[in-house]
Order: sequence, then C-alpha cells, then structure tokens
Amino acid sequence: MSKLLDLLIPARCASCGAPGAPCCATCQAAWGSLSEIIRGPTAGLVPVYALAPYADEARRLILAYKERGRRDLAPSFGRAVAEALAELPEPEPCLVPVPSRRHASRMRGGPHVRRVAEECVKVLAGKGKSATVAPVLRLGSGVRDAVGLTRAERSANLDGRIRLAPGACREKVVLLDDVITTGATAAACTRFLDISGIHVSAVVALAAAG
Repeated sequence: MSKLLDLLIPARCASCGAPGAPCCATCQAAWGSLSEIIRGPTAGLVPVYALAPYADEARRLILAYKERGRRDLAPSFGRAVAEALAELPEPEPCLVPVPSRRHASRMRGGPHVRRVAEECVKVLAGKGKSATVAPVLRLGSGVRDAVGLTRAERSANLDGRIRLAPGACREKVVLLDDVITTGATAAACTRFLDISGIHVSAVVALAAAG
C-alpha cells in the first residue's frame, strides 16, 4: 500500500519541497558530524553533541517531523544519527530516548525520539554493527510543555517526575534527543539514570538551539 501511495502521491522533501523523498539529498546534508555543545546544566556532567544548529533545513525538518505529521522522516534522521555515532568510542551503543509527555507523544503518533533510535539501529544492523534501544525513561504526571520555559523552570518542571520503566538496559548508554536547548532535560535524565545505576557516556541530539 505504501508503495502504491508513493506512486500516486510522490513524497516531497519536508524542508524544501523537492519531489522524490521525505528528505532530499541536499537537505539531508544539513546533518553533519558531532559538534560538542556546552550548556550550564550538563557542563562537567556529561558530554553533549549535536549534528546541526537548530536552524534552516534542520529546523524545518524537525518541526515537520514533530508537529506536522511527517513521520516518514524518521529513517533519514536515524541514518544521520547512525553515521554520527561512528565518532563515539561506543562499539555497540545502547540508545536511551529522551521521553515526551504522554499528550505530546499521542499527538506525534507515538514516541518520536524512540522512533528515530529504532531507525538508527536498523541502519547500523545493515552495516553489521550491533546496537540496541532501551526506552526505559518515562515522564510522570504534571510535566508541562517545555517550550518557552527558562532553564530554571525546565529543571523544576522535571524535578521528581522522571520514572524508570521496565525493560532491559545496559549499564552504559547514549542518551538520544531531538533538540538541545538549555540542557536541563539532558541533565535531569542523566542524573536520574546515574542514580539508577545506568551511566550516560554521551548525549546526542539532532540539533542544538541557540
């Protein structure tokens, strides 16, 4: 059915509108190598990396994926993350997706960061490399939308509201997110995993704002 729909309604790039693919080759090039991002909450806690600034093509693609129903972008995001992970010293990375609020997740057709992580694992498997996804983080009730919140407000928003869900997880993981803003969410998840006996070796995001 999906192939038939592709013939009837060819995909267009979610960034520039070019026909042929959800993300054209030109816009896919927006994702580069890992660049270290310095944020107050994560400084001295965990290294944080992003594949692109949250601007131009990267911003348009992420917004289309999260807010406009373009779930067909997950494979291209996963491919970009898989290529970037080769720069880390983890031979068999275990990816822990940063969780979303339940309402936001329902609006986006499911956990959107987890979907990217799963696509990343598929790409790595195709290259003969082993990787896993461990969706062990959950957000409790009372967490607000973080858009527009200050760094202090973001930290308070998550305080005591991160939960550990059932599931297998290695003792050393890579935390995966879509956009790094203040670093408060990455820091809160890293600290929570640490006290749960799970070490975060790095945080990797598609893009970094600011």
